This record gives sequence, C-alpha cells and structure tokens, in this order.
Amino acid sequence: MLISLSFFPHMVIQAFVQRHRILVVHLAFWCAYFSFFFYQISFQNGDESSYSRLLADAFAHVMVIAAASYMNYFYFLPRFLRHKNIWRYLLEFIIPFFLLHIFLIYIKRQIYVDSGDLRRIEVVYSTKFFIKSFISAIFIVIFVGMLKFVEDWFELEGKKKEVENEKLMAELRFLKAQINPHFLFNTLNNLYSLAFTNSPNTTEVIAKLSKMMRYMLYDSNHSKVPLDKEIEYIENYISLEKLRLNHQIPIDFEVKGKTSQVMIVPLILITFLENAFKHGVNGNDPNSWVKVLLHIDGNNCIYTVENSMRNSMNGPMKESSGIGLQNLKRRLELSYPDGYALKVENKDSKHSIQLKIDL
Repeated sequence: MLISLSFFPHMVIQAFVQRHRILVVHLAFWCAYFSFFFYQISFQNGDESSYSRLLADAFAHVMVIAAASYMNYFYFLPRFLRHKNIWRYLLEFIIPFFLLHIFLIYIKRQIYVDSGDLRRIEVVYSTKFFIKSFISAIFIVIFVGMLKFVEDWFELEGKKKEVENEKLMAELRFLKAQINPHFLFNTLNNLYSLAFTNSPNTTEVIAKLSKMMRYMLYDSNHSKVPLDKEIEYIENYISLEKLRLNHQIPIDFEVKGKTSQVMIVPLILITFLENAFKHGVNGNDPNSWVKVLLHIDGNNCIYTVENSMRNSMNGPMKESSGIGLQNLKRRLELSYPDGYALKVENKDSKHSIQLKIDL
C-alpha cells in the first residue's frame, strides 16, 4: 500500500501534464526566459546589493513581453490565419506592440531612476538600449507565435490520426459483421441437413451453435480476446462438422504450447477452417481429411490447416475463393500490420495454409 501511495503524486503530475501539456510548455518557456534574463542583467549590472531592482526589472520585462506575445498569439495571429493578409496583420500588430514596448521602457527607466545608479540610468535612456530591447522583444513574440503554428500542426495531425483510427475501426467492424453471417450461413446449412434427416444430434448442434453465437455477439466485440476462448470456439465448430459428417471423416485438432494469458484478435482463425471443410471435405469421399495445428512459441502463434482436396475440383483450390478469406486478409493487415505471414500451398491432393502472427 505504501509503495502504491508513493507513486500517487507522480501519477497526478503525469496526468496533469498530459491534460495541460500546452500550458506546461508555455510556463516552462517563460520560467526559463525569466531565469535567463535575470542572470543576464545581474551579470551586466554587477551590483549584488540591488537584487530587488533587478527582480522588478526582470518581472516587468517578462510580463509586458508576455502580454504582447499572447495578444499576438490569441488575437492577431488567428485573424491573420483567417484573412491571409500579411500587410494588414503587420499594420494591426505593430502599433499596439510599439506602445507596449514604450510602456516597458518607461517602467525600466523609473526602476533605475530611483536607484541613483547613473551608469545604469544612462544605459536605459540610450537609443541603443531602446532598439536592442525592441528587437529582442520582437524575437520573443515571433517565437511564441511559432509555438502557435506548431501546436496547430500537432492538433491537426492528432485529428487526422483520430479520423484514421475511427475509419480503421469502422472497417474492422464491417469486416467482422461480414464474417459472422458467413459462418452462420454455413452452420445453418449443416443444421438443415441434420434436421432434414431427423438426426438425434440436432439438439446438440443447436446447443453448440447457441454457445458459439454468444461468443460471436459478446466476446468478439473486444479488440482482443483470450486465445483459450478462440480455441473453444474452434473446438465447437469442429464438433459441429463431425456431427454433420457422422464422424466418418478424420478431423484432427492439436494445440501445442502455453495458451493461457495469450490474447488474439477474435475470429481470426476460423475462416481457414471453414474453407477447409467447404472446399476440401466431401462426406461421400472416405479419403477426405482435415488436420489443424495451433502452436504457441513464445510471442508467435503458428496456425496450420491442412486438408484433402475434392476429386471433382479442377486444379488447386483458389486462394481467393469466398469472401471470408478476402475479409480475413484485410483484418490481418489492419490488426497485425507487418506482424503476420501467410503461406498457402497446393501439393498433389493436399491443400495447406500456415499463418504466423506476432502476438
């Protein structure tokens, strides 16, 4: 408890900085500028007994320049960005800025007139000091104005990123919505076949289908789900297929490696299995078979599906057959960019796919 409480102030500060990072940047800049300016005039003056006057000078200097900077930051720059008229902007800004600078010089002169420091009085009343102060103030105002452009650019980039993320999420939801009816269509066909033949397994199929639909409707709405739930979903699907085929076709499903506490994008593995049954299994062909291997090796998930090919098929099964596989490839690109590898092979009478995902 003591350890967690010790991190509490750090968490509060971090949360404040995240919410008000622009304000923090501006405050940090003015604190640094105040420190630098105070050190500069202290070094130039060389009078260690007049720190009160030096502090007054630094405080007045920073406050007036900050007023000019934020007058430009909040009012003149936004007007310029709307109208895009540089001459109008310069004319509108230079007059109030010049008046503020005269006010700043007046304050500085009053601070040092009362001190009796003739050398410093001579400096603040000189034209060189006026011009030097004016130019340095202009540079500070320009720098703060550039912060405005930088902040607007980051805000624009953030909005663009947000729009892109929303677009990707909408596309993922659309692809998942297509996958679910695709699976449902196949399973209802299986259920129809069982009901048509008055199979005693019909009730069991309905129960398994209900469990799978619950997973699809609720659990799969998360961006990632536990791999164990995805495995359970695959096992239920294989059970349905075994019932439909009256256990006449050898179907092997093997899991290797530690699957607990492993997360994966939901419904990312089922499409290959659906295609294996759809294109490679014929209930009337005793030579049909399906083998599925799911291997977890550290942070890698290696998913292999092999199946026989129907004799009636002319040539190897096309990689792009069905909307399910096309949608899956798009989901992989969105969910695991540069983090997956897909290999498809057709050899003799065997079709195989291997999907490697960097979890």
